[in-house]
Amino acid sequence: MMRALYTAATGMIAEQTNVDTISNNLSNVNTTGFKAERTEFKSLLYQTIQTKTTTANGENKPVGAQVGLGTRVAATMSTYTQGSLLASEIKTDFAIEGNGFFAVRDVDGETYYTRSGNFTWSLDANGNTILTTADGNPVLDREGNEIMVPEGVASEAMVFSDDGSISYKDPETSNVIPLNQYFGIYQFNNPAGLEKLSSSKLMATPASGAPLLEGQTPGLSLSKVHQCYLEGSNVNVADEMVNMIIAQRAYELNSKAIQTADSMLDTANNLKR
Repeated sequence: MMRALYTAATGMIAEQTNVDTISNNLSNVNTTGFKAERTEFKSLLYQTIQTKTTTANGENKPVGAQVGLGTRVAATMSTYTQGSLLASEIKTDFAIEGNGFFAVRDVDGETYYTRSGNFTWSLDANGNTILTTADGNPVLDREGNEIMVPEGVASEAMVFSDDGSISYKDPETSNVIPLNQYFGIYQFNNPAGLEKLSSSKLMATPASGAPLLEGQTPGLSLSKVHQCYLEGSNVNVADEMVNMIIAQRAYELNSKAIQTADSMLDTANNLKR
């Protein structure tokens, strides 16, 4: 009966994490580029009550007797499926169609990755107009440089193509002049291994593998960059609500198991000779 108390407690702890994950998904249902997560579980150790033995006739028993000691959270996996492309009237909104990630440089000088393409034009310390995230982190091109508006050109004249190339429209001739610059779009062998940070940033880890630059890494399917679009969250609200109900019921069942074990212990303690 004591085993039942601890076993059911592990179930309650695990389901609490599950509810936390589902709540995070629901809270980010309108977050640009957010990828839904799911909690995965693993069983804990098994206690062997009886090993495989022989019967009275000397025949081998096919199975022994083992009792599981509960469950634990094994991982929280992100599902990197394509989100819906949402039309926008802002020219600095971009959505990636494919497996790529934008590269941005944070204040610590490190490069991070994101699917959130709600960018804006900002002025840097030298007075140059550069493309940044809403937090002011510069968006990087293939060479790791900032995407900058050429001198004497208005930001409204900048032109972005689906292949990630960057150009500008000459104000006098209206000709489109290429800058020989492309968005830095990266892929990962295991995107689920990326470490999640605040502000929709992701950090490469040994589990995710090194970032693979599109256009320079053979074998990669190139992503498309759509201007005036944003990638919506891939959270399915109906599925998350069903998962929430299932997690809640599992939590309640584990709590009921604890109450039952406690009642059985109380009965045993009150036994009289």
